[in-house]
Amino acid sequence: MKLSGFDGTLALVTGAGGGIGNALVQQLLDSGCVVVASDLAAPVLPAHPRLHARVLDVADAAAVDALVTEVEATLGPIGFGISVAGVLQVGEVVGIDDAQWRRVFAVNADGVFHLGRALARVMTPRGHGAIVTVSSNAAGVPRHGMAAYAASKAAATMFTRCLGLELAPHGIRCNIVAPGSTLTPMQTGMWADDNGAQRVIDGSPETYKAGIPLRKLATPGDIAQAVMFLLSDQAGHIAMSDLYVDGGATLRG
Repeated sequence: MKLSGFDGTLALVTGAGGGIGNALVQQLLDSGCVVVASDLAAPVLPAHPRLHARVLDVADAAAVDALVTEVEATLGPIGFGISVAGVLQVGEVVGIDDAQWRRVFAVNADGVFHLGRALARVMTPRGHGAIVTVSSNAAGVPRHGMAAYAASKAAATMFTRCLGLELAPHGIRCNIVAPGSTLTPMQTGMWADDNGAQRVIDGSPETYKAGIPLRKLATPGDIAQAVMFLLSDQAGHIAMSDLYVDGGATLRG
């Protein structure tokens, strides 16, 4: 089965400079979308006639509103909005200062709110659209030394579900993809040596973390494909779903 509903649709992606966002942009382009790829620095991607790179700080509400307004005025109506932008904060609670806590929430939670609100304002009058938030399996399962990150992702997840409840009567679907350990710089930056991947796959009893039953890390493409499904016509009756894509690591769906 080939996914449909993409050809000519305008998609706005945040966090497009990173692994998952980058992979998603390419899949959207391959499926016929016009893509606005945004990040703190303009994403470096292969030139494409349907690709438009933009600088965006999702923590800045005015900047998000301005970009949505600009895109709607110059490129056309936004049909898909995907929040991928995120930052990691590790460390036990007693060692996290206020600035670190606020930074991770500003991007991971506030950024999702800013984009979701801006898109709701333009999509609602049209009566159609799809929004996907790339959250984390840490939003639903406690993680040792990751309280700020997990809490921010939990906030983004519940916000997206509440937004979905409000927008569903207007024909707009909001869903979440919750990745587990994925082979991106965010993941590898936590590894101390070349055995990092195997340690993640095996799990860590001392930090109460289960391993990955599928015995492999996800690739950015794996996560992007899950997003593509939730955007597609084939997911046309799926709303407020929280899809875990973690190889079974959290032992839940």
